[in-house]
Amino acid sequence: MAFINTKHIAALIKKDFLLETRHQHTFYAIVLYVISTTFVVYLTMGQPEEQVWNGLFWIVQLFVCINAVAKSFLAESQGRMLYYYSIINPKDFILAKLFYNVVLMMLMTGLSLLIFIIFLENPFVYLYKFILISFLGSLGLSLVFTFLAAIAAKAKQQASLMAIMGLPIIVPQLLLLMKVSVVAFSSVVQEGFWQMAGLLIILDVMVIALSIILFPYLWKD
Repeated sequence: MAFINTKHIAALIKKDFLLETRHQHTFYAIVLYVISTTFVVYLTMGQPEEQVWNGLFWIVQLFVCINAVAKSFLAESQGRMLYYYSIINPKDFILAKLFYNVVLMMLMTGLSLLIFIIFLENPFVYLYKFILISFLGSLGLSLVFTFLAAIAAKAKQQASLMAIMGLPIIVPQLLLLMKVSVVAFSSVVQEGFWQMAGLLIILDVMVIALSIILFPYLWKD
């Protein structure tokens, strides 16, 4: 069996996209969550300080990711998973899920950043740096929670168990993201930005590699 089959991956991604377009209420619910949360912050705090702005953004992204990725395997019935098991390489299946959730989460991150700027104004000195870190962060969050969703789906407690398992794993990454993204708010030149950005990329590659290696064993169960 080939290591990966791009046709199978493309077909699975297309299937998930079609399901998303047919059940748009989930997508709009997440958008409404971001808008309502940001609006409440605006009503209570006005324009928050830079560190508060940064922390609130990443907290919102964490819960957006949990809600967006939680349905990755929840939407797959046991019968459908059995059908996939008979025709698809598990590596193709997990890569399709990872890719789809990465695209979805990056879209949600872009919308969240736009909504934050509209309501809470633009506090950035280097906007491009924050955009880079926000997309790297959304990439990492979606990869981690996609694999955790696959594990939690086996326990029939996907959303709650995924959050319980994910928080201890994701907190160090969130702290790193907050620390790195502070660079975008300051005009003072700070060394080590690109090194930390490279570290985030390495962490994302490691999650992809672990998912490819470990998911086939989970798939057999």
